[in-house]
Amino acid sequence: MKNMFLLFFLSTCVFVAQGQTEEPHGNVVITSEKGKTQIHTNEHGELLVNVSTKDLIKFKANGWVHYSDFGAKGDGKTDDIGAIVATHAFANQQGLVVKADEGATYYIGGKERTALIQTDTDFGTAAFIIDDTDVQNRNASIFVVGSKLRSFALEGITSLKRNQEKIDVSLPQTCLITVTNSKVKRYIRYGSNQNKGSSQTDIFAVDKNGIVDRNTPIIWDFDQITDITALPIDEDTLKISGGRFTTIANKAESKYTYYNRNITIRRSNVLVDGLEHRIIGEGDHGAPYSGFINVHDCCYVTVQNTILTGHLTYSTIGAAGKPVSMGSYDLSVNRALNVSFVNCTQTNDIDDPTYWGILGSNYSKNLLYDKCTLSRFDAHMGVANATIRNSTLGHMGINAIGSGTFTVENSTIRGRSFINLRSDYGSTWQGELIIRNCTFVPSGGKQTSAALINGSYSGQHDFGYTCYMPEKITIENLYIDDSNHPEDYKGPAIFTNFNPKMTDDSYVEEFPYVRTKEIILRKVTTASGKDLRLSDNLFMFKDIKVDTD
Repeated sequence: MKNMFLLFFLSTCVFVAQGQTEEPHGNVVITSEKGKTQIHTNEHGELLVNVSTKDLIKFKANGWVHYSDFGAKGDGKTDDIGAIVATHAFANQQGLVVKADEGATYYIGGKERTALIQTDTDFGTAAFIIDDTDVQNRNASIFVVGSKLRSFALEGITSLKRNQEKIDVSLPQTCLITVTNSKVKRYIRYGSNQNKGSSQTDIFAVDKNGIVDRNTPIIWDFDQITDITALPIDEDTLKISGGRFTTIANKAESKYTYYNRNITIRRSNVLVDGLEHRIIGEGDHGAPYSGFINVHDCCYVTVQNTILTGHLTYSTIGAAGKPVSMGSYDLSVNRALNVSFVNCTQTNDIDDPTYWGILGSNYSKNLLYDKCTLSRFDAHMGVANATIRNSTLGHMGINAIGSGTFTVENSTIRGRSFINLRSDYGSTWQGELIIRNCTFVPSGGKQTSAALINGSYSGQHDFGYTCYMPEKITIENLYIDDSNHPEDYKGPAIFTNFNPKMTDDSYVEEFPYVRTKEIILRKVTTASGKDLRLSDNLFMFKDIKVDTD
């Protein structure tokens, strides 16, 4: 006789390079009947989990379950994904902690199974081998950290304004609001990976009375809304700790077919602590990865004390018919708020250009690096407010477009420029740039002419928005190690030559660039002994007010 019967349908959303898709990842049926605790798969692909009455009582009394309790071998050879999925499904039902078995090595093959994590999980010192050499579905995450709360459509809101302080809505609790206007295209990319843009979208937090969190402002005018949803924000923190993960890299064709065999975080208020991820088996070709830790559609996520690995860079033919290097990431943040990386490092050399930069992000707000040593920070399709502090960044440095305040302090930057305003998205930053107590080592010490801010803007391409340079730039206590420079070196420049064709008033920008108004310089020193200068293009930047000490 059945003591209980619960049917769980496990479904997740997977972020791919082109957008979001929803695909089911099977379902789990949990029963408690006579007999032992065991799992098997029926002819419909359902994972059938039976928990004995004795074990049910024991697990609830302990407050946790191990993967071995549901049949995981942990021998590094047997595919344990079924047992892992079953363990989390039962733990989610009963509100139990999940613990990996000490000393276990869990092999995860290419079968399409995703474990839904909704309770605290301690991977401990266990190892996980993720074999991507032959997978059924490259978009199927290994783990999805999900909420038990569900999103819902908002009715009656037909428009929004930039920096609007309140929306006319009553909510059950603080929520994430995601809004889209598919009739307007933004981020119309320029260059080898050119495209026709993406639908205008935004994500921000509001309290139950509809008051917008000032730290997550609305950044666009929405004259029309084609979709708007609210997702309640989990108030308690879910913790994931430990784990030594190794990905055996895919051998697929080198093209933009991103692999998402990862840990996807779709729940707000999550702490990832002490995780390690390594990559083996990379060859002379392969498809790129969208991030082993992939954070999206959530807020208040912290990844700390974590070791990551950069992926080898592969090339393909881009949208313009020319060879391009493909971005491949171990960290990814998309449409998320208040995401922090604290004390994170990577296994490979941060100055080695054969490995792609570690982070890619889109549509996010309030990103933080603190005490990190990583090869890159990057915001593709915009970030509102970002901070890098107490950190060292390698060969790909800081790449960003967006708005608000970008602060870099107590850090060493080893990229080709101190900050690269991405030219494929209009080299735009609508706000302020603050550099404080930093060291800049141009190109990691290779011979080069130093420049702090890199970008390019012809004024002839419509990116779907007005493009800005930082309105105000403050640089305090910056040391530039430009000791390795060419013979004709004139000294470090604040700006590279953003438009070599703009040399006088005869040049007309069809889409005018809004230039910096003020630069404040305090205690800027150089290894070469040469003074910091404005730019090779003095005409373009002639109207900027420079306040020096």
